[in-house]
Amino acid sequence: MRKSLLSIVLLGGLYFAGAMIGSAQEGWQQPADSTGLPNNEWKRGLAISPVSVNLNGRDKRMVGLGSYLVNARAGCADCHTNPLFLSGGDPFRGQTAQVNVVHFLAGGRLFGPFTSRNITPEPPSNMPAGLTLDQFIQVMRTGKDFDNLHPQMGPLLQVMPWPILKNMTDDDLRAIYEYLSAIPHADAAP
Repeated sequence: MRKSLLSIVLLGGLYFAGAMIGSAQEGWQQPADSTGLPNNEWKRGLAISPVSVNLNGRDKRMVGLGSYLVNARAGCADCHTNPLFLSGGDPFRGQTAQVNVVHFLAGGRLFGPFTSRNITPEPPSNMPAGLTLDQFIQVMRTGKDFDNLHPQMGPLLQVMPWPILKNMTDDDLRAIYEYLSAIPHADAAP
């Protein structure tokens, strides 16, 4: 009996190890496409965007990756959409999630004396938050507040988690910018 149990445990362990080796050889993620972006991330990003994206003249893989980073990893809407969920669509209350697409990423959420910014394309430039790509990357890397809305607090954004987001790659930040450029402009809730 003891030998049988030991044999079963050993065979189970060998089966599990073989499955893990097979998974490692296949890779955790789908293989990258010709651009080097993992297929599962950019495709998933396009599928989960709560708002429509304008892909005219844009690299759909970069827009999709940006959506994936914004909507699945960084949780940008948590701070930049106010309120995040529609009435009756709050998953924290056991309801089916319904994101507030009318004010998606338009800012307006209060954090003490600070208010989250609108990061949708700003007319007439249609640049996210009115920032160029270089300025956007600078904000994400250094926290520089180009609008200087709180000079009493210094030149840096105080609530934005730029000390963590600065660790993203240039390609990740460019993808986020591409996504933010491709979504519709929205105004903050009154």
